[in-house]
Amino acid sequence: MNPRGNRFAAALACLVAAGAAGSIGCGRGSKVSASYNQEPAGANVGVTKVIRKTLDREITVSSELVPFQEVDVYAKEAGYVKDLRVDYGTRVTKGQVMAVLEIPELEIQLAQDDAAIQSATDQVTVMQHQINRVEAQYRVAKLQFDRLDSVSKSKPGLVAQQEVDDLQGKALASEAQVEATKANLQTQEGFLLAAQAKKQHDQVLFDYAKITAPFTGVVTQRYANQGTLLQSGTNSSTQAMPLVRVSQDDLFRLVIPVPESYVRYIRVGDAVGVNVPSLNRHFPGTVARFSLDVKEDTRTMHTEVDVHNVGRLLIPGMYAEAAITLEHRPDALAVPLQAVNHEGNQTTVYVVNAANKIEDRKVTLGVQTASDAEVLEGLAEGDRVVVSDRSSLKPGEEVVPQTVELIQYQGQKEE
Repeated sequence: MNPRGNRFAAALACLVAAGAAGSIGCGRGSKVSASYNQEPAGANVGVTKVIRKTLDREITVSSELVPFQEVDVYAKEAGYVKDLRVDYGTRVTKGQVMAVLEIPELEIQLAQDDAAIQSATDQVTVMQHQINRVEAQYRVAKLQFDRLDSVSKSKPGLVAQQEVDDLQGKALASEAQVEATKANLQTQEGFLLAAQAKKQHDQVLFDYAKITAPFTGVVTQRYANQGTLLQSGTNSSTQAMPLVRVSQDDLFRLVIPVPESYVRYIRVGDAVGVNVPSLNRHFPGTVARFSLDVKEDTRTMHTEVDVHNVGRLLIPGMYAEAAITLEHRPDALAVPLQAVNHEGNQTTVYVVNAANKIEDRKVTLGVQTASDAEVLEGLAEGDRVVVSDRSSLKPGEEVVPQTVELIQYQGQKEE
């Protein structure tokens, strides 16, 4: 056979053999593709690495903002509103005069007190002058007696004893008069002190005619007008009407009913994130106090968070959401929750080892957030855990790991 016939026969034989073997080509420079006959190395699985991060577990409770202090201001003494210096929304400082009452009875009483003090003062002055006079008389009588008594003793019989006795009696009488006058002076001084004390008492009552702010804040209610008769707030027999209501607006209380299961996590001084939806603003808060008991009807504990009203944006009655951190784990070994499998009392995860084979690991978990769980035992930093569907996987199976980027959450918010 000639060379052309030989090449044709070889080509025909190659085509027959290729058809039988399912090849796509033959001859020099042609290779049979093996990709259609090779078995895959394993299933593709999504994995992510175990890392360290800060885990926070939070509880979010909605409540109403109330002023740190709020009080209705009453009059101490009954009187007519003579001068009203505040109104709705007026900002006041502690001790600022908000209204002045007209109390004629106390004005008259003060005038009487002044008269009584003047009278007592005059009597004291009279007694002081009288003491000076009787003391002078006593000194003269005492001097005469001493002289005559000295002569009688030095020259017996020269002076009659009767004269000595008379002078002695006059000296003793003068001395007694001095003591009596001093006693009268003390009595008059007592009257003066009593009159001064009464005026101080009446003056204090009269000073209550000026109604002042008990603390720095804002007037949120006004009950009285010019000329209104206000009854004494200390008189329980009458229905007294307050002048105004004052609220402290630089500091607010956020009262939170903490469920019983979270009571053990609450600590004074803990930071609280306060969100006010109506303002779309966040404010820092602090756990300031709690009741230390759980109410039987609601099984909650009364907890208060102090919120500073920065910029005076907060208004009493606004609703706010308080996020309290229950547990804080810095630098915790974290695994995504979607990698965790719970079977009865056991918790496991699928780990892709260095040979790209599946391992079923038992783990012990700690704090859990919305996306992650703290790993206490069973995993190490950098381990690759399966986060895709695990239902078709089996331990020991070889797989093709594909790194998956997960959306991470910093904390768990529990309503």
